[in-house]
Amino acid sequence: MDKNTPKQQQESPEKGKFLSKPRVFLGLTCILFSVVLTFSFVSYLMNWQADQSQAGTMLDKSIQSSNLFGKLGDWLGNIFIFESIGVASFIIAFLFLVFGTLILKKRMFKPWKTVGHSLFFICWLPILFGALTKGQGVLSGVYGYQIMDSLDAIIGSAGLWMVLASSIALYFILEFNLRPSSIKSKLNDINENTIGRVKSMMPSSDENFEADEELIEEAGIAEEPLPKIRVTEKVRPKTIAPEPVAVTVPKGFPEVPVSADLDTIVTPNKTSFDEEKNDFSQPLNINLNLSSKPAVPTSSPEEAFDIRPSAPPAAPVLAPAPEEEIKFNVEVAKVVDILDDSDRKSNELVQRHGLYDHKLDLANFQMPTVDLLQDYGNEEISINKDELEENKNKIVGLLKNFNVGIAEIKATIGPTVTLYEIVPEAGIRVSAIKKLQDDIALNLSALGIRIIAPMPGKGTIGIEVPRKNPTMVSMRSVIASHKFQNTEMDLPVVFGKTISNEIFMADLSKMPHLLMAGATGQGKSVGINAILTSLLYKKHPSELKFVMVDPKKVELSLYSKIERHYLAKLPDSDDAIITDTNKVINTLNSLCVEMDMRYDLLKNAFCKNLKEYNKKFAERKLNPENGHRYLPYIVLVVDEFADLIMTAGKEVEMPIARLAQLARAVGIHLIVATQRPSVNVITGMIKANFPARAAFRVISSVDSRTILDSPGADQLIGKGDMLYFNGNEILRLQCAFIDTPEVERLAEFIGEQKGYSSAFLLPEYVSEDATSTVGAFDPNEKDALFEEAARIIVSTQQGSTSMLQRQLKLGYNRAGRIMDQLEAIGIVGGFNGAKAREVLISDLHSLEQFLEDMRS
Repeated sequence: MDKNTPKQQQESPEKGKFLSKPRVFLGLTCILFSVVLTFSFVSYLMNWQADQSQAGTMLDKSIQSSNLFGKLGDWLGNIFIFESIGVASFIIAFLFLVFGTLILKKRMFKPWKTVGHSLFFICWLPILFGALTKGQGVLSGVYGYQIMDSLDAIIGSAGLWMVLASSIALYFILEFNLRPSSIKSKLNDINENTIGRVKSMMPSSDENFEADEELIEEAGIAEEPLPKIRVTEKVRPKTIAPEPVAVTVPKGFPEVPVSADLDTIVTPNKTSFDEEKNDFSQPLNINLNLSSKPAVPTSSPEEAFDIRPSAPPAAPVLAPAPEEEIKFNVEVAKVVDILDDSDRKSNELVQRHGLYDHKLDLANFQMPTVDLLQDYGNEEISINKDELEENKNKIVGLLKNFNVGIAEIKATIGPTVTLYEIVPEAGIRVSAIKKLQDDIALNLSALGIRIIAPMPGKGTIGIEVPRKNPTMVSMRSVIASHKFQNTEMDLPVVFGKTISNEIFMADLSKMPHLLMAGATGQGKSVGINAILTSLLYKKHPSELKFVMVDPKKVELSLYSKIERHYLAKLPDSDDAIITDTNKVINTLNSLCVEMDMRYDLLKNAFCKNLKEYNKKFAERKLNPENGHRYLPYIVLVVDEFADLIMTAGKEVEMPIARLAQLARAVGIHLIVATQRPSVNVITGMIKANFPARAAFRVISSVDSRTILDSPGADQLIGKGDMLYFNGNEILRLQCAFIDTPEVERLAEFIGEQKGYSSAFLLPEYVSEDATSTVGAFDPNEKDALFEEAARIIVSTQQGSTSMLQRQLKLGYNRAGRIMDQLEAIGIVGGFNGAKAREVLISDLHSLEQFLEDMRS
């Protein structure tokens, strides 16, 4: 043993050196690779646009690279910075440096803490740079831009910045222990240290204060004694036992016996199934035993314990002088007299002339009749017991094969689909049934199987199965129904019928905006016609105006015949149905101007919404000389919103979002439809302000989630089959069908009657670029048709740009420039909203003298 010990001691250092060589090699390699990454990234950022295209040509010798490490550096920069995490790639180089020092046993950093901080900033920095640069450049990388874009679509720009700010704030709070208690303790420590230093610097002997006392005496400053502070102990309030309170206990409810038969539930158009019987059962009568034990009220803590501190003596109240009191009473009396006078005058006007009738201009207007719509015959739902029994047996058998027991099943027959409601046995998971959707569709050999688990407000699971012979829901049947004819809704919209064959209606003024989506040929345009038809059947032309935007130019052109009755347009527009993108932008901004003008009227009238304002105006409490007028509802209909977003983008999105946010109270409502419900079209800002949504059949479940925030629209069967989401629950409806000839007959019936002189004119919108050009008049830039246009304006006494377009056969831009020159020289007044500009020269003779003076 003694002989071998020195030999082993001699061999161990050599063996340790041999084992340390791989560690040293690996550590130096990591450090070297960190340096290579750092300089490659720096060089790539300096010339990334030129080096990016060379990343995949490493073996091509003819192409030279400007990177410090050649094409390898270009490749590393492209992989880590451009295609990954942007400038956060420098953190990866830093991590290789940390790992290299750890391998060499040089603990320069705490490993786990360093890795944690690095991972946080690797995730946070790319998203930050993506939000700052909007994907421009390589600072964010592909990862940062895609995550930023997804978050921006889901929670919006404000939500994205809130997430970034809260995450970095939370990081600093956890890292530097910035909790309020720790900050307070640190401030106390600093305060104590400061006081200790000051005390150590102050003199300790009393002699050093004698000079200060002498200086105070020479200055004549009287030294006041400090007030004494009395310290008293805290005394707990004495607890006073509560006195017994006599409480009258109400008698309980009488007990009602329970009698319920859960297997015999039948509603209208519903069929109940039994394992032994297939015929209809009797209606369900459920009586619940309601017994209650009245609770004895206890006294409140204030009554039981008098622990409130005694109130300080009240300060004496100074009574106002008699003169001031008399003056105040006189002013109050004046205000009351003014209010009484206004009410008295309005009552006198109502007694003399009656309530204001907004229908008086078109007093002979006849509302459309139901005979204009086509009668498609009997639309009663026929119950096919064989089909119901077959589907019921298939559903029960399939679920039993997967060990899913059913306690009860019943059917609700609708126009297009049949809803089978099942009650699973105890212990069956709902998810086990939802997973069998494809198997149920395969077993029933049907498309559009949709499982609702659980049913809202019910303890059942719904399985919607399309019928083999669906029933048509015509527009005539829903318009002629008692529910629609006697509705008291402000803007009633009838969509069609529900699964239980009930007519479904909604109030557009309560929605307050509707977002519609659906693939081509699935009934979206028919749904728009159904909405417009229901509004035309209930509202007078003085109560409702439409602003129609039709980029496809053929869908809404049928309604051009009712321009002088129901449509609204810009003063400079020839066609009321807008198809040009530039005019769409001006129209949307004009609606924003109209919205602001209406809010000013409501503010001056002290009203909160359009209904209250029109009621006041009808009672003659608002003076038309002050700008007040009867305000009709305005409904903006956009048939293809995706095309507008592709051509105009933000210029369309911003006014649409502003109208959706604010226009509800002033009676402006939006109906926006699109074929492509993608995130780029229906952005988060728009989607947040459209709580009501109607989805026809779409291609994928992603589109269904975009429009409804849930799947299901991809499982519809088309031909008017739709899902309606009102913000709370999703309803399956069969949209009412109205054909093109029916819409034509309706439009002709309205158009043949007497209408207004023109369409409802929206305020003239002047963009910032146009308003900035109106300034001092330059005779050298005078238009060739300037004088002729001035003569037309003065002779007609109507300062309208559209009139100049018609009379002089000019385009809108040139006519607008001439109108700006006429305003600059003083012939016409400034922009006046929906009204024509004021003409400042009364006759042609005065105009000729004015022009002669201008020439000289």
